[in-house]
Amino acid sequence: MSENPALPYPGAITDVTGIEVGHYSEARRPTGCSVVIARAGAVAGVDVRGAAPGTRETDLLDPSNLVQQAHAVLLAGGSAWGLDAAGGVMRWLEEHAIGLQTGHGLVPIVPAAVLFDLGLGDAHIRPDAQAGYQACAAASSQPPAQGNVGAGSGATVGKLLGLERAMKGGIGTASLSAGGCTVGALIACNAVGDVFDPASGRLLAGARAADGRRIAGTRDALLAGQSAQRLLPGANTTIGVIATDAVLTKPQARRLAQVAHDGLARSINPVHTMLDGDTLFALGTGASGKSADMLLLATLAAEVTARAVVNAICAARSLTVQGQTWPAACDLNPH
Repeated sequence: MSENPALPYPGAITDVTGIEVGHYSEARRPTGCSVVIARAGAVAGVDVRGAAPGTRETDLLDPSNLVQQAHAVLLAGGSAWGLDAAGGVMRWLEEHAIGLQTGHGLVPIVPAAVLFDLGLGDAHIRPDAQAGYQACAAASSQPPAQGNVGAGSGATVGKLLGLERAMKGGIGTASLSAGGCTVGALIACNAVGDVFDPASGRLLAGARAADGRRIAGTRDALLAGQSAQRLLPGANTTIGVIATDAVLTKPQARRLAQVAHDGLARSINPVHTMLDGDTLFALGTGASGKSADMLLLATLAAEVTARAVVNAICAARSLTVQGQTWPAACDLNPH
């Protein structure tokens, strides 16, 4: 198992045999994309809980529909513009002979989801097909970088009191093994809500008080009657991939994506709002050869999802764009 001693939780989604991860981070402004590749294909499912999603190929993953496997999943910034990066992922996969054989050439299956980060810098700069291609070129089975990279580059959290009082979000990963199977998660956290460590209940990042030096707490502010700022629907969103080496059917993959959202609910509050497009994908590589124990896999999936969110926030670092600074959890919680 891979470990990063600087973060609260060990492991990475790449601990799942058959999974590779690559990031592309845009140098001109904080945005980017991340790709999860399953070269041999993986049985795939998806569940969308947020009310403002930006997605691609999610209908294909319905258990009643034909295609059984995906070859990669793209997570990207740039709002709906970021979906363009999936074209670059397809091109890279085709060049490496990865895809669905149609008899008339390969068609790589690449579901995707995006988050909104257009409020940080020049909104005309966003992930494109070349960004998706470069993320694939950078992919490996090594533990991926976390924090301000890839799809987490421009992520922020705690925005219900206004973007100027938010904190830096990011991308994180974690994994667990039990019963002869491994489950891992890669989560890009750009939530409108605050982030907690469910193990301790500690508030890690969220809406800051007016002085900017402490976390006010969105939940407590709302319960006290404070009004949320007017925010653009969809200007947030937490997206991610849960992967396992267990043998899954397509209905089981969808169920795994569904229960993984419990991990978001444990670590983000509020979550699944009208302002978020929260979307999780599930992949089963089957590399362990073990049939799914869904009770165990569901427990692991929710737990690694929550842990990946916490790692994303703890790995994030402060960001300054055009004179505006978004501090990270390590700045306001130094210990």
